[in-house]
Amino acid sequence: MKIPSVCGVLLAAAIGAVGWAREPVAPFESAAVGAPQSTIDELVLARLERLGISPAPPCSDAVFVRRVFLDAIGTLPAADEVRAFLADKDPDKRSALVERLLARDEFADYWAMKWSDLLRVKSEFPINLWPNAVQAYHRWIRTAIRQNMPYDRFVRQLLTANGSNFRVPQVNFYRAVQSREPAALAQAVALTFMGVRAESWPKERWAGMAAFFAQVGYKPTLEWKEEIVFFDADKACAADKAAAPGGKPATAAFPDGTPARLSPGQDPRVVFADWLLSAQNPWFAANIANRVWSWLLGRGIIHEPDDIRPDNPPCNPELLALLERELLAARYDLKHLYRLILKSRTYQCSSIPGGKDARDDAAFSHYPLRRLDAEVLIDAICRITGTTEQYTSAIPEPFTFIPREQRAIALADGSITSPFLEMFGRPARDTGLESERNNRPTDAQRLHLLNSNHIQQKLQQSPKLRALGQSQLKPREKLDELYLTILSRFPTEEERKAVWAYNNAGQGKPRADGSLVWALINTAEFLYRH
Repeated sequence: MKIPSVCGVLLAAAIGAVGWAREPVAPFESAAVGAPQSTIDELVLARLERLGISPAPPCSDAVFVRRVFLDAIGTLPAADEVRAFLADKDPDKRSALVERLLARDEFADYWAMKWSDLLRVKSEFPINLWPNAVQAYHRWIRTAIRQNMPYDRFVRQLLTANGSNFRVPQVNFYRAVQSREPAALAQAVALTFMGVRAESWPKERWAGMAAFFAQVGYKPTLEWKEEIVFFDADKACAADKAAAPGGKPATAAFPDGTPARLSPGQDPRVVFADWLLSAQNPWFAANIANRVWSWLLGRGIIHEPDDIRPDNPPCNPELLALLERELLAARYDLKHLYRLILKSRTYQCSSIPGGKDARDDAAFSHYPLRRLDAEVLIDAICRITGTTEQYTSAIPEPFTFIPREQRAIALADGSITSPFLEMFGRPARDTGLESERNNRPTDAQRLHLLNSNHIQQKLQQSPKLRALGQSQLKPREKLDELYLTILSRFPTEEERKAVWAYNNAGQGKPRADGSLVWALINTAEFLYRH
């Protein structure tokens, strides 16, 4: 496709405005003074002052509405939602919007997707949950999020459940680990709920923790692919392969070095869960508080968010301690953390830094640019064009059939995919590491968005674009509708002039060939959270 002149103007404008350049500020920044809104802001601003770094000003309402929709529910706002928010004069409208988003069904869809990445929710090799178990597991995760199950109860059920992988979905936590050796189970628990990687501890420490999972048993049933996961009291911890180096039997010891006292017939997993979920545990609350911050701000207070170790300290210890205290006071209500962060001035900063200090990112002086997740991006393109996407699985079972109108963020099974999701970095769900998701742009991705038949067909066959072209709206109103739908803001006067210049050959009427939409979805402003 030949790039029309308007595309070059829009691409340049978006890249410059959403990148590192300080000008132009409009329409991405607010003229309001960004006063601290909470203790979060006070701690962040105090550190910025110590470092001599200027915080970015607040983002504009148009940037905020798009940002918070994408971060909270993984979904672009509709044009009417943007229009209503921008017209709202209530000074507390941002807080009110946060509350509405936390109550929407898409919140459960999006965060179930995030947790499914960490919990390895996938049917086939190397994770062998089987499709019907995957559906049950994902349904349990989503229901827990929708009902706002306290996080400590969520984790306790995953660690201590017994029963059928079809009927007690939580037991799939132990089936989603590639190896059933106690050491592998211990490492999965530590990574997911403590933010600790296998290479960060000595073998003796792992052996002590592995002993808590040495009596996890598995047995088949007469039902095809059903398996019972249970506490097997007949397994002797001392005879298990969780032996310390030197061949001595491993005895259960907590990761802080404290020996465990296990009664005969007692499930060691319950003892470990009691230790892990105590308010004094140095890893549990810190790990999830750090993860939530990283999910919303693009970078952990401890970075990477699943690499907690003594030689990787938090960049702002007071901030992490605050989030831990808030979580404990709220009795592990994760939505409480979401509220605190999303309503803070720190989260609502512009993405344009106040300076060029290399420490900006780690000090949270501005909102970081991040490319949209693969699932969020294809859902956004489908929503803009009114088209659907086809997802397939190599597993020939009815549980892997996906209706064409299915949104990608609501896909349960990591084995159900598409060429687009694979190309744009959707994680394979093999390791449970945050880094398994790859949002770094590639040349193949750029060429796909610019030139592929996949995207061109969506534009050419778009029922939404066809309906807009045939509507009785005035040309200016049609242009507004496109910008509100794609970029969640009104066009600037410079952009209007560029579009009208491009439309001269069409007697001043917006073209119905999708060129403008194609130009906008290829801008950095569309492709990135900002």
